[in-house]
Amino acid sequence: MTGCSLVRFLLISVYRQDSLAATCGAADSCVLACRVYCCPLPAAALPARDFLIIPLPCDSLGVICLIVPASSLTFTMTPSAPFIFGCLLYYAAASSDPPNIILIFADDLGYGDLGCYGHPTSLTPNLDRMAARGLRFTDFYTSGAVCSPSRAGLLTGRFQTRSGVYPGVFYPSSVGGLPLSEITIAEILQSRGYVTAMAGKWHLGLGRNGTFLPTRQGFQHFLGVPYSHDQGPCQNLTCFPPDTQCYGTCDLGETLLPVFIDEKILQQPVNFPGLVPLYQQFSKEFIHKAVSEKKPFFLYYASHHTHYPQFASARYTGHSPRGKFGDALLELDGTVGELISSVWDMGVQHNTLIIFTSDNGPETMRMERGGSSGLLKCGKSTTYEGGLREPAIMYWEGEIKPGVTSELASTLDILPTVASLTGTPLPKVTLDGYDLSRLLLNGEKSPRNTFYYYPPSIDPTRGIYALRMGKYKAHFYTEGAFHSETTPDPDCHITALLTEHNPPLLFDLDTDPAENYNLLKPVIPKELQPIVNEIQNERERFLKSMTYAESELNKGKDPSLRPCCNPECTPKPNCCRC
Repeated sequence: MTGCSLVRFLLISVYRQDSLAATCGAADSCVLACRVYCCPLPAAALPARDFLIIPLPCDSLGVICLIVPASSLTFTMTPSAPFIFGCLLYYAAASSDPPNIILIFADDLGYGDLGCYGHPTSLTPNLDRMAARGLRFTDFYTSGAVCSPSRAGLLTGRFQTRSGVYPGVFYPSSVGGLPLSEITIAEILQSRGYVTAMAGKWHLGLGRNGTFLPTRQGFQHFLGVPYSHDQGPCQNLTCFPPDTQCYGTCDLGETLLPVFIDEKILQQPVNFPGLVPLYQQFSKEFIHKAVSEKKPFFLYYASHHTHYPQFASARYTGHSPRGKFGDALLELDGTVGELISSVWDMGVQHNTLIIFTSDNGPETMRMERGGSSGLLKCGKSTTYEGGLREPAIMYWEGEIKPGVTSELASTLDILPTVASLTGTPLPKVTLDGYDLSRLLLNGEKSPRNTFYYYPPSIDPTRGIYALRMGKYKAHFYTEGAFHSETTPDPDCHITALLTEHNPPLLFDLDTDPAENYNLLKPVIPKELQPIVNEIQNERERFLKSMTYAESELNKGKDPSLRPCCNPECTPKPNCCRC
């Protein structure tokens, strides 16, 4: 349309009207009378005696005109008659009211840790309710098997190889971080007029003078910790009130854990029992202010739960039959409930998409304090299913039909999906994610049919360790990990050294999600040879197409970068208290 913006709508019935196009300066000579146009002309300029005109606001372009030939308003149920049964404005691409986005990211949460994913003693009533009212995914993957790479993939929609967030994770003294050239979900939404905030665990670098903090990556407000909450001594800190000390020692030799407000240290060391209540207050005030000011908002809530060492506030301590891990999980679930309640209290539940998932699999080395992969194999730091397959729930009241889907999806898909739902242009970079909006809103098939598994210790000469295509998963390399110790399966342990497989190990994840039965043993069955060939070809294509940025982790460490609320004090790091 010349000077007009076509708006999406639900068309029930149409009537051809050859003379309508000229009214809005359309290039077509023949249009459908039930279309909705954004016309640069005032409604009064249209011939009202010939058309029924319903003007609606249309940003700076003028009005949205629902134009219906008056002569066609014959409301009859006779199928053969030329009539308009009706037009329903379903969604305007030029709408000034795009959906709010709340993205909740758990930490070291296993596939089998939630009640709605089958754990018998996990108390997660709010997440269970969210799953019952939203869409629960059974085949959802994170891009990395440890914290920093998975967060880079989540926020950029790109594998961590492209941003250089490999191998391993960032530390308080790391020189590198998520490059400022990378474009995050927060940045694309801010360009769309959203207000943006983050609460919780960042773990994408701190850098000199806060170079890599969230406030430099599209978040207008930040309350949280710039890295993992075990990356500082915790042996003398209280994790559960009134006086239960944290389990273990965490990272000795580092500064005490700080909590930042934007780019300033709010407290050091952290008060663990008061941390989540602080995040909840911050998040609810942010939502309230955004809605009150009629601004769309993006809240990224990156929980510390259920990563070691577990902690909780008085409200949740001692209330789970699953012990301390269960109490921490219960506090995470309580936060989900608080955020959903805030959305309902502000009356924006029909215009808010809430996404819940986790960064990587459970740290099974910590046994009952480490989480559960459920029926999946191994856990954190491995490329078995337990390392990267995560619980995921998406909830949008009145828009997403409740149910369970086994369609393939990933954290990489969140950025392009959010961009589509909010009418935000995609960044002009190579993305590894897909737009899932039709799956969410219409129940259509996922556009994703493949997933690629990277280990924490990425080596460009080896590339991916495994590849999933449809229901089949092929392992080209396998390796155990320290984080997945203590399980009965020796394949998970650090003693299971890096092993190349040619031909690959092949599993049918529909019938064997635990990866117990290699379909290519002892030989490749004739009927599976085409599948193996297709997977091998896809692996080669992917390896050739992938680019590896300079490693940010290999830039090393500088002890002077460790945050200290009293920078002039000595001796460091022990004097850093405020």
